[in-house]
Amino acid sequence: MRWALVKVALAVTTMVVVAFAVPLGLVVKELARDRAYSNAERQAATIGPVLAITTDRTQLERAVASAETGPGGRIGVHVPASGRNGPAEIGARRVAESDVAAAVKLGRASISPVRGGSALLQPTAVASGIAVVEVFVPDAALTNGVTTAWVVLAGVGLALIIGSVAVADRLGTRMVRPAQRLAGAAHDLGRGKLGVRVQEDGPKELRLAASAFNAMADQVVQLLDSERELAADLSHRLRTPLTVLRLNAASLGDSPAAEQTRAAVAQLEREVDQIIRTVREQKAQTQQTAAAAGCDAAEVIRERMGFWSALAEDEGRTVRIAGADRPVRVPVARPELAAALDVMLGNVFRHTPEGTAFAVDVHNADEAVIVLVSDAGPGIADPDAALRRGHSGGGDGSTGLGLDIVRRLAESTGGDVRLGRSVLGGTEVRVWLALDDRRARQGGRRGHRLRRTLGRRRRAARTGS
Repeated sequence: MRWALVKVALAVTTMVVVAFAVPLGLVVKELARDRAYSNAERQAATIGPVLAITTDRTQLERAVASAETGPGGRIGVHVPASGRNGPAEIGARRVAESDVAAAVKLGRASISPVRGGSALLQPTAVASGIAVVEVFVPDAALTNGVTTAWVVLAGVGLALIIGSVAVADRLGTRMVRPAQRLAGAAHDLGRGKLGVRVQEDGPKELRLAASAFNAMADQVVQLLDSERELAADLSHRLRTPLTVLRLNAASLGDSPAAEQTRAAVAQLEREVDQIIRTVREQKAQTQQTAAAAGCDAAEVIRERMGFWSALAEDEGRTVRIAGADRPVRVPVARPELAAALDVMLGNVFRHTPEGTAFAVDVHNADEAVIVLVSDAGPGIADPDAALRRGHSGGGDGSTGLGLDIVRRLAESTGGDVRLGRSVLGGTEVRVWLALDDRRARQGGRRGHRLRRTLGRRRRAARTGS
């Protein structure tokens, strides 16, 4: 697709350049020709008034000399015979006698080809008849500036072609890369990599396709998980009738048929045990796959805030959500993120009085996603101690914040949890979810810059309030 777009842009731009540049080049050539003959006509016109006054050779030679605007020898005057004086030839002559006679007979300016160029013949009436002024126009004057103009047109056309190809290549790359990622993810999913997901970027159509692919992959994981749960449930249900069969087979005696029955029951028990073990292993893999596949944090936040907003309305709390209007994928399982959000939102309701406002913000960076839960309550006097007590698992001295779940969720991605002062004046719980452990370590500088930016925003908000 990328090269197809480049070829189309190259073909279209080339046709447009040729369609405009070639006629424009011909027009430039024609303008140069008209300019050369216009200059020759002006030179011939300067001799006309002198011929109308006198046909004296000396006077005409002076007029010819003064009319020369370039190299000499380009203007000639053909004066007819008068009285005792014969015809006179003043200046240079390049045309044949027949051309002069044709110009006299025609009665208007004409052009005759001569060696090295052409000659403009301008008839002028004098007392003795018709005189002809000859002005030589060399071939170089007819093409003066044409080559430069054609070079400029060619350069502009080439620049347009290169620019259009570059733009088409960039557009093609922008379209092809998301398509290639989508195709690669489809191949990986077909090979059994259930954790593969596609970044939703690029043109609108490709974003929709990526979103549909991610939804399909999530559905496949859920279907496989449901299938394994069903297999496990059926296997466990078979245990009771198998136990009855085994007991009944033990009471059949020692006949060959009884031995065969007991062997068949034992074989069936082994098969059921194997099915249960296999389902347990696959279930563990499915859970790991779900964590690797991640979830849409914005969707989970909207869902949990929809749950807690009813209680907030009953208690007269003002609720604000920011940054959850577009997809934000995080490398954690959906149930784990929902549980962590419930812990943080539950703390707001348990440890702040009714009517206290709170907010949930999500910030999407290159290396991490930051979820902020802030309130306008009394705050925490010692956030570091609260974190330490929260990490203790709710033992003696615990504040009841229950941050172990949130901490484990963040640390599973290579992130962390921090408590601070929120822009609302109360507590702020900041959960840093690293998108990739390796990139999070390598992108520490950018992470620190994002932390500083958030800090400046909090300070500016407190100052403004």
